Parts: sequence; structure tokens; C-alpha cells
Amino acid sequence: MVDPMTFVICFLGALIILGAAGIHVAVIMFVIAGVTALITLGPAIVMNIGNLAWATQNDFILVSVPLFILLGELLLRAGLSERMYAALAAWTSKVPGGLLHTNIVSCGLFAATSGSSIATAATIGTVALPAFREREYDERIVLGSLAAGGTLGILIPPSINMIVYGAMTDTSIGRLFAAGAIPGLVLIALFMLTIAGLALWRPAIAGKGEKPVDWATRLIMLVDLVPLIIVGLIVMGSIYAGWATATEAAGLGVVAALVIVALYGRLSIRMLNAAFRSTIRTTGVVLLIVVAAFFLNFVISLLGVPQAIASWIRDMGISPLQTILVLVLLYLVLGCFLETLSMMVTTIPVVTPLVVSLGFDPVWFGVFLVVMAELSLITPPVGMNLYVVHGIRGPGRDITEVMVGAAPFVATMLLLTGLLIAWPQLALWLPDRLYQ
Repeated sequence: MVDPMTFVICFLGALIILGAAGIHVAVIMFVIAGVTALITLGPAIVMNIGNLAWATQNDFILVSVPLFILLGELLLRAGLSERMYAALAAWTSKVPGGLLHTNIVSCGLFAATSGSSIATAATIGTVALPAFREREYDERIVLGSLAAGGTLGILIPPSINMIVYGAMTDTSIGRLFAAGAIPGLVLIALFMLTIAGLALWRPAIAGKGEKPVDWATRLIMLVDLVPLIIVGLIVMGSIYAGWATATEAAGLGVVAALVIVALYGRLSIRMLNAAFRSTIRTTGVVLLIVVAAFFLNFVISLLGVPQAIASWIRDMGISPLQTILVLVLLYLVLGCFLETLSMMVTTIPVVTPLVVSLGFDPVWFGVFLVVMAELSLITPPVGMNLYVVHGIRGPGRDITEVMVGAAPFVATMLLLTGLLIAWPQLALWLPDRLYQ
């Protein structure tokens, strides 16, 4: 057995130092796992990395990752995001906060087909920012709402991060997707309440207001939401009905997306080439991190680190609730230095066995972990959504404006975290009903 405190300190220290040096997180995990295995277990374990990588990549669940990425790429290139944003703007323009609510709802709807927070923030941000420039909205809140709304991409199903968590912990992907649905809707509502509260407190943040849109126009524009809703129903409906696994549902979603792209007249060899290239790049990055995480998981399991840490926590007499609160602080700190998927896969092998041993449901913890990952997307200095939105805005501007605008939404997400801890059924009620 390895002393758990020594391992945790060395592991986190190496993670932060090497990450700050600009080394890719997959390389960091390979180095940590390889050096640890070489010193404690011998070279034979290190040489086994090839077999482990092959077994990991053959996991049927992980096949869904490139399919969901491709699904998002196809819908992005179909031009649906512009139509969706305009339709939603017609319905949210008269609520206190105006178009700011459209940012959140659009991100939530696109998240239901994307599975990626960065893709969600980039897509909606590209469409939304021009609409605000002529309306005198407070730019900081506009940017903050886009960065925060983008985080919904990994909470509202389908979610690539949940797929990776399910693959690493042998947890049902269907249950994880169902568990993320209600917290995702609650977070949308909380974001909108935050915006409404800010607008009532400081009406100037909502600019000059919006022109009224008659009911007939609103109803006609709802047609532009139909394609995304159809794709979402095909993907999630086939999973919840028991007709398809997550991987098969992703394949069905891709077929549906291809039909929609063709109907909108966007299907071409050039478009498919761009979508496939982008999918390959993103998939390569994601699966390299996953293979490195599985290798790290393999090494620390042989060393008995998760069991040692669980015993150490029990011996300290810390209650399960106190342990979760410590994890909240840990993830808030790690989120300042690591990208979301990196933060998840580097801690899952150590933290998940501990949490499950304390009596927490692994499905609930998956949702909790994804919410913590969402927070890392909008907390500086490495909040990826902050940089994505800042990049869309254009060069020569101060990124601190995006950070200030996102600050109220950080508090909102901490409120959701508190609700999940106080009321686990917020995440577990739906999967318990669907998978009895």
C-alpha cells in the first residue's frame, strides 16, 4: 500500500507544476503513471501500456464520443443556430433582461444535441454577439451569460464528459444522461433568475429594450426549433425507451443530422470534409486523455491507492457530508488550473471509489462532478469558456470584462451545487423512475 497523503500531494503537485509549464495533460498523466509504475511495480507494467490502450479504445461506449462530436459539427454547419436564436429571441425579448435570456435558452437547446460546452459557447456566442452591439446592453453581462450558458453543454444530455465518466466507472450512460436532465433545466432557470434579478436591480444592463413581436410571428418562428428538437428526441428518446444504447443513439442522431443538413441545402463534400476533420481532431484529443487516465487508473489500482485513501478518510472521522464539501473546495482549486475533462479523468480513479465507499450513488456523483467541471469552465485563470467568448469578441479587448460578467453565474452554479448536496433526488429522481 502507498501512503495516501504522500501520493495525493505528489500527484497534485506534479499536475499543477507540469500543467503550468504548458505540458499537455495526457502527457502529464502518462509520465506520472509511468514513473510511479517503474519505481514501485517494475518495467513489465509500463510495457503493458499498449495492451491497455488497445482494450480502452475498443470500449463500445467510447465509440459514441466521435459520433456525438460529429453530430454537433453537422448541426453547426447546417446553419440552425442562427434560426434558433432568432426564434427564441422573439419569445424572451420582453422578460426583464431581454436578449440575455435568449443566450441561456439557446445554449440549453443547443447543448441537447452538442455534448460539448466549448462548442456550445462558441456557436451561440458567434450568433449572439452581433445582436447586442447595436442595443447598448452591458457587454460584461452579455459575455458572462454566454460563457455561463455554454457550460450547459456538458450537463444537459448528451454529454461527452458523462460518457467518459460512465466508461471509467462502469456506470450506466442512460442513467447518467437522465440524471443530468433535471439539474440542467434547474440551472437554466437559475441563470435566467440571475439575469432577471440583475436587470431589475440595474435596468441599464438590458440596453434600450426590444421591439414587441406579435404572437403570430412568434408562433411561426417556432418552426425553426423543430429540427433540433427532433434530433434531441431521436437521440434521448431511443435511449430512454430502451431501443438503443448511447452509441447506437449517437449513430441515429448523426443520420438525422445528415438528413436535416441535406434539407437545408448545406450538404456538400466540402462541408462533410470540414466536419470530419474537426471531429477527428477533437476525438483524438479526448481519447488520448482517456487512454492516459485509464493507464493512471490501472497503476494506482495495483498500488491500492483508492483503498488507502478511503481508509485514511475513515480513520480521520470525517463525515460523508464533510468529505463532499472538501471535494467542492478541491475541485474549485483544480478548476483554476485544469481543463474540465482533464480535471475529471485525473481525479475519477482516486475520488470515485472513496465517494462510493461513503455511501453516495455513483450516478449522483457523476452529476456532481460534471457541475464542478462546469464551474472550472468559467473560473480564471484557465476557464476555457472565458477564452472562447473573449476570442469571439475580437482582439484588443480585456478578458477581465468576461471574468467580471461571469462572476454572478459562478455564484449561481455554487447554489446548484448546494441543492444537489442537500437534495440528491434532484439528480436521482428521473433515472430512478426511468430505470426501475
